[in-house]
Amino acid sequence: MTRQVAITGMGTVTAVGIGADTLWNAASAGRSAVRTVDLPGREKARVNIAAALDEATDARIAEHTNTTTDRFAAMALLAAREAFGQANLPGEAFGQRCGIVLGTGAGGAVSTDRNARAFYVKDVDAEPMSVPKVMPNAAASLLSMKYGMTGPALTISTACASSAQAIGLGFELVRSGALDRVIVGGSEAMLTPAVFRAWEMLHVLTPVASRPFSRRRDGMVLGEGAAILVLEAEESAQARGAETLALLAGYGTTSDARDMLRPDADGAARAMQLALQSAGLAPDAIGYVNAHGTGTVYNDLAEAEALRTVFGARLQDLPVSSTKPVHGHCIGAAGAIELIVTVAALREQIAPPTINWLGADPKIPLDPVPNERRPAAMGAALCNSFAFGGINASLVVKRA
Repeated sequence: MTRQVAITGMGTVTAVGIGADTLWNAASAGRSAVRTVDLPGREKARVNIAAALDEATDARIAEHTNTTTDRFAAMALLAAREAFGQANLPGEAFGQRCGIVLGTGAGGAVSTDRNARAFYVKDVDAEPMSVPKVMPNAAASLLSMKYGMTGPALTISTACASSAQAIGLGFELVRSGALDRVIVGGSEAMLTPAVFRAWEMLHVLTPVASRPFSRRRDGMVLGEGAAILVLEAEESAQARGAETLALLAGYGTTSDARDMLRPDADGAARAMQLALQSAGLAPDAIGYVNAHGTGTVYNDLAEAEALRTVFGARLQDLPVSSTKPVHGHCIGAAGAIELIVTVAALREQIAPPTINWLGADPKIPLDPVPNERRPAAMGAALCNSFAFGGINASLVVKRA
């Protein structure tokens, strides 16, 4: 017998600040944290904006960053503290029946960049603990050690779909009965000079503003951040008196198997359809979609076509939005950050806005909740994450 999967705790670290409530307040108000960033060696760069952590949040992260902990892992540790506090997890909640599955696209990019610069420019040896710091599984391993999680500790690295797939795998482990509780989410800290330049060379970054689904959109804005969620069997949550924030009801994932960079609408549509089948819901049951919505020309066109395939004529009236212009595109952490926004939207019955929208693209048949949030009656919501490499992941949440 399959089990209902409850979300009982959520924690975030993003450019808008620390905390899931802080993230939701900014996303629902359309208050962007994108700003000019000053990175060494980028004085003549075309793109100089990103959703970077502010000074106060940076100081909190510095408290967790040391000789064995890279920035991306430190962010995960801080986000997990909030999630565990909200879930009110006792010490015995961890152990063998508790696993952890996290996502990241680049792992310890800050340490990689710093050590490479020291070695090639200054002829200085790498830090003695640089290898464990840069490993993509470092965040999952550090969290499992800190809290005594002796179940599976896994890391998914599938670019922008990483944390969405991590959440989906955790969902399946709990629903199947393999584990009672799984800590899921993702973390990404890749705002380094070299990584930033690499993204700029792909010509997918905007120098002005992210405008998902809008006319005159010209790219995305990189961000950094982490998001952690506690998933557990609903009966377990009820037995210990924990509040169920929402039910994670469905997960679907596909591979385009076509192109490394150009998205395919068919693959994205199948991921959404599989997520709905997994949840046992018809498309009409979805009251809001948190889109991947990067603001790049081809991604938005492909996602809009995929949404039209799944929802048909109803798409014109279905609230769809992207919150990436607020918190940036956090790559491997994007899916987890945006699922937390989706859960909050479901609980508040509000569709957050797609800010910076300048008007409709005639090729995109949807209303992206332009610039101002709106009330939206929803019993269930869908959250999309689509990645380079043709990886697609969709998650469905229902009201508890």
